[in-house]
Amino acid sequence: MISETIEKIDNYNSCAANQLDLYDISNVDENDFDSDDQNGDEFTLGRKVKIDLADMDRESWRVELNKDLNTLDLLVSMIDDITPAHDSKLQKLYSVIRNKIEKPINDNNKKIIIFTAFADTADYLYNNVSKYVKEYFDLDTAMITGTKEGKSTAMLKIKEMNSILTCFSPLSKDKEMVMPDEDAEIDVLIATDCISEGQNLQDCDYLINYDIHWNPVRIIQRFGRIDRIGSKNEVIQLVNFWPNVSLDKYIDLKAKVETKMKIVDMAAAGGDNVLSEAEQADLEYRKNQLQKLQEEVVDIEEMSSGISIMDLGLNEFRLDLLEYNKEHPELEKMPLGLNAVVCSEKDSPAGIIYVLKNRSNSVNIDNQNRLHPFYMVYVDNSGGIVCNHLEPKNMLDTMRYLCKGKSQPVPQAYIPYNNETKDGKDMHKQSALLEEAIKSIIDVKEESDVASLFKRGGTSLLNKSFKGLDDFELVAFLVVR
Repeated sequence: MISETIEKIDNYNSCAANQLDLYDISNVDENDFDSDDQNGDEFTLGRKVKIDLADMDRESWRVELNKDLNTLDLLVSMIDDITPAHDSKLQKLYSVIRNKIEKPINDNNKKIIIFTAFADTADYLYNNVSKYVKEYFDLDTAMITGTKEGKSTAMLKIKEMNSILTCFSPLSKDKEMVMPDEDAEIDVLIATDCISEGQNLQDCDYLINYDIHWNPVRIIQRFGRIDRIGSKNEVIQLVNFWPNVSLDKYIDLKAKVETKMKIVDMAAAGGDNVLSEAEQADLEYRKNQLQKLQEEVVDIEEMSSGISIMDLGLNEFRLDLLEYNKEHPELEKMPLGLNAVVCSEKDSPAGIIYVLKNRSNSVNIDNQNRLHPFYMVYVDNSGGIVCNHLEPKNMLDTMRYLCKGKSQPVPQAYIPYNNETKDGKDMHKQSALLEEAIKSIIDVKEESDVASLFKRGGTSLLNKSFKGLDDFELVAFLVVR
């Protein structure tokens, strides 16, 4: 389409008709992405509009179009280099399939459904997964999408959707009655959302979401294919392939889908949240959330930042904390002021993340801090504020990213830090950064006694001239080196 537009610009004739059929995407809604197969022969969004080349700055537009074309060509060439052998996600899928087949969760049940939102992805998976399971386990695979003809490695007489589903789930589909002469059986089914409704596939006990649909209802519908009355399986399992941490930090898919899933779950009778087992039985929490939704105007798209730990967007952290408390009950007895040291990352500069507690509402100006009485501030080594206390979601995401997978102290981080602070005896730099953190909260320009927060025996921050400062406690801090 870009090449055709450039060609029309090059061939522009002021005396001829020069109208282009383009798409206006200024009002594209996420519902436009809700088809069963997320790609056809030509993927388009928005409403069709006609543009007259005579009304355009053609030269400037051509330059920008050519830049877009070069960028897209580069992306295609980079993607071409990713062969199945170098596709880490596909290799992980192989590992999950192998583990399931070799260690069935129900007696000798090897059946697996793999869902994807895209017909092209389904085709890619079929071309590779079918060979893998046939070579290593001598099992047959089938593929069903809404835009392409069904495929199967099994020698089926008819390779249409109902025949494939019947051979995949013979008990629930009454295969002996409807296809008595068909001996083939399918153990791995790859499909798009064209089968996510109205199909009884409960012979299967294992469902994989190779990609996560933005609409959580689709995820519930997918799992509903195997989570059905009449299943002979004692247990069933759902496996989700989320984007990796760095990609999800950019697209924020996980937070958005989990937030919408919580809305769906609360609007229903409960128990529909297939992404969070811990929350399904938390009726009191659901009641509090419904009341909050009734009392406050909440934009779901903004729920992933700037709201309290009891709000929907941060519930994942609340659940992590509850689980951690169960495994580490001694946490409540830990003294205040503990710290850890981690290495800096590309988007997380060297500095300190402070966690403070305030007992007075006077500091919570205009009720802006929805985490009150807790305040988190990320200060870099120059005293600049990387992330302030009004961005709790970003702060918690950053802390999780920096600390994930680190259950033991990191020598390359804490050894230089201990040398620099003389094993905690010289904290003047940390005190100065803490002063900057507190200034960012209560807008106070000076406080020499902040250093006392690091000393045993309590704090000397009792000067009434610094409004609210006397009520701060240092809960903990994370040093980023």
